[in-house]
Amino acid sequence: MRLGIFTFFNDTGIRPAELAVELETRGFASLFTTEHMHMPVHVTTPYRMGGPIPAQYYRTVDQLVALTAAATATTSLGIGTGITLVAQHDPILLAKQLASLDMVSDGRLLFGAGVGWLREEIANHGVDPRSRGRVFDEKLAAIVEIWTHDEAEYHGEYVDFDPIYSWPKPVTTPHPPIYLGGGTAAFGRIAKLGAGWLPNSTGAQHLSEPLTQLRNLAADTRVIVQHIGSIPDTTELQRYYELGIDELLVELPTQPRDGSLRHLDAVTHQWTQAH
Repeated sequence: MRLGIFTFFNDTGIRPAELAVELETRGFASLFTTEHMHMPVHVTTPYRMGGPIPAQYYRTVDQLVALTAAATATTSLGIGTGITLVAQHDPILLAKQLASLDMVSDGRLLFGAGVGWLREEIANHGVDPRSRGRVFDEKLAAIVEIWTHDEAEYHGEYVDFDPIYSWPKPVTTPHPPIYLGGGTAAFGRIAKLGAGWLPNSTGAQHLSEPLTQLRNLAADTRVIVQHIGSIPDTTELQRYYELGIDELLVELPTQPRDGSLRHLDAVTHQWTQAH
């Protein structure tokens, strides 16, 4: 089981390139960051983890800009989107941006993709929240089509374009590994696409049953888990290890440089103790 970090980058916290260098120096496997292009002022959608929407959602740096900075400052660190809200993007543009990020990172992109939960945010991008799953499916399929064909075309209900040229193609062939966020509702998509799973977790005990269900559908599914909350202790790290997941991403709270580095040191210490 590898160890990585996920975080919300914003204008008050450590800069992406600086954090990426510190992670690579300490031997972390990857850096994942979130995406929210805006936050609606008036929200009735319940926050997916319960309670009010946390403050870090409101000031996020553009995900792909942050990851480009991280990629160009490092040589081996995995560069992950955790997650990209695909339904809110133009698929032709997003395909080019992600392929370009894979190129400048020399094939280190890990593409986490999701449907999105905040209905008001989705609606502001011109997408009916009731159809966001179908929009996501078509846009993701169109992106893969663009990545894998010199003359790409797609004809669907929500995405429709005649043959196009679009370069660069991803360094990783046939395309960067795709990880789908969400819960058990995503398992059908994961099995169909041969994708990995990128769930959020507050503890390993909540993942045992869903993982069994997923592996019954697709035995070899890659799994990267985003652990939300406090640093997992030795016992919790062992529980994650026993689940057979590929990588654990520990949440790094959004804070300035000194606080971020202290937190990384604490994560590293706990990881060393567990080994």
